Amino acid sequence: MRRLATLVLLCGAVLTVAGTGVARAQGTELMPGVDVERIVQFTAHGPVALQVITAPRPGAQNGLYQLAPALAHSVVGGHAAPLTQIERDLSTQATVAGINGDFSRPGGVVIANGVLLRPPLQTRSSIGIDAAGGLHVDRVRFAGDWRGSGPRRPLTGLNQTPAAGQVVLFTPAYGAPVPRVPGSAEAVFDTFPAALPNVDLTAVVTAVGSGGGETIPPAGAVLLATGSAAARLQAEAPAGTQLTARLILQPAWAGTVAALGGGPVLVKNGKPVFRSLEDFSSDQVSSRAPRAGVGQLADGRIVLVAVDGGQPGYSAGMTSFELAQTLQRLGAVSASAVESGGAVTAAFDGRLLNRPSDSAGPRAISEALLVEYFGVYAPPLQPLLNGDPARTAEPLAYKLVRPSTVTAALIGPDGISRLLESGVAHPPGLYSPAFAGYDVEGTWHWHVQATDDLGRTSVADETFRYDTTLSGLTVASPARGSAVVRFTLARAARAHLRIETKAGVVVRDLPAAALPAGVHQLVWDGLLPQRTRAYGGAYVAHVFESSAVGAADLAVLFTFRR
Repeated sequence: MRRLATLVLLCGAVLTVAGTGVARAQGTELMPGVDVERIVQFTAHGPVALQVITAPRPGAQNGLYQLAPALAHSVVGGHAAPLTQIERDLSTQATVAGINGDFSRPGGVVIANGVLLRPPLQTRSSIGIDAAGGLHVDRVRFAGDWRGSGPRRPLTGLNQTPAAGQVVLFTPAYGAPVPRVPGSAEAVFDTFPAALPNVDLTAVVTAVGSGGGETIPPAGAVLLATGSAAARLQAEAPAGTQLTARLILQPAWAGTVAALGGGPVLVKNGKPVFRSLEDFSSDQVSSRAPRAGVGQLADGRIVLVAVDGGQPGYSAGMTSFELAQTLQRLGAVSASAVESGGAVTAAFDGRLLNRPSDSAGPRAISEALLVEYFGVYAPPLQPLLNGDPARTAEPLAYKLVRPSTVTAALIGPDGISRLLESGVAHPPGLYSPAFAGYDVEGTWHWHVQATDDLGRTSVADETFRYDTTLSGLTVASPARGSAVVRFTLARAARAHLRIETKAGVVVRDLPAAALPAGVHQLVWDGLLPQRTRAYGGAYVAHVFESSAVGAADLAVLFTFRR
């Protein structure tokens, strides 16, 4: 029971839904339109903690929101980085929140901006997002071919290490020279069309090679053949030959703009899937472990779920079917799993949101699944300005990822707008306007509106409270065995004193008192709740007050002499 109580405290303030065995935290806005909710499910196997990120339908607001895979170091050639680092690497291009992507080795399909970067694994589900923002979970097969001066020949793969007798196309997305393969043959293209699926890709061979190791031209490609296929490539694709390749997906997935590997399928037509018959071992789907998944709600919104596990007393994890049931209860009509195990992480703009089970911290992964937001973003503000002389102004800021025209204002509790910028054109970057003219106490709004170079308008609105009710907190010890806590109230308020250790453990809570404006003092007699005397040493005096403006608190460290 103590562990369960600790879990609830760790997850923040929770709302218990009667009869469901679920505790749900209030959702927190990560960026405009995107929230994270911390949920605790109480099960017979122990508590299960999960993070649920909810975002608008991909493509919403004229493309301000997207759902897409993100590769470590932006290449498919086996690089890895923690999810937090992948997000930080993208921070100048978008504000992002997400989870792990595919965990297959080698990975499954990757499509970015409609371009095929890696083919699917036909024995597992693939996750696709179409131009209208629809999420599709399908078994997708790959078949390719190439033709030089002879007939069409099989093309086996894309950006993958070839096996004997195979032909593989390598594009700049591979991120490295092509593999060295004894006896192989290569056709090099200085320019090559973007690798769109299901269309003819035609280019002229500019050089040939053997044994592999060629650098892929920045705008080109390399076709590598091994075994018996090498002789055919040498004979039918010498330098100067016009060669045509096709990368065929079945089903065609026409209109798919982004995709990644995954599986197993979790929810289909609104119903959780118990047995997917995909290429996963029994242990992979039936063990209780950290898991991640993605789903789409009936209204088109996207949910990303990261389940913590492997941590008794905090989170036991889930089986694959339990994750399916959870996504269905969240309202998903279509859903798929992605990575499972100790690497499961959820993060926002490079900041960790969950508690991975690995003691060393988040694992390095090859790809992520991210919600990308291209509008203006304003970081959250401190909740109070409560008479602390070290904080006389809020650190106002906003971020742009595209050239934009900006209007920024502070709107006071009186409803009056204080313009800081009006129609100012800015390149992408982080901006920090200054303002120090706070003259009305209450809730203020930091309101930023931006119209980018594509004509898309976005708004960021963050609130903070300016409150000088409580100030001047000091502690005096006129005699051993007591502490006098003095403070000033600018208006009538109800105040109470709490004595804590430096670590935040409550030592004594004194009764609250209704006090008028003015200088006041509250006395701690040095006793604990059991009427025993506290040990001498460092303590914290924490004063809480609530007034017509709102609630505030101040704390100060002091030394207690027993």
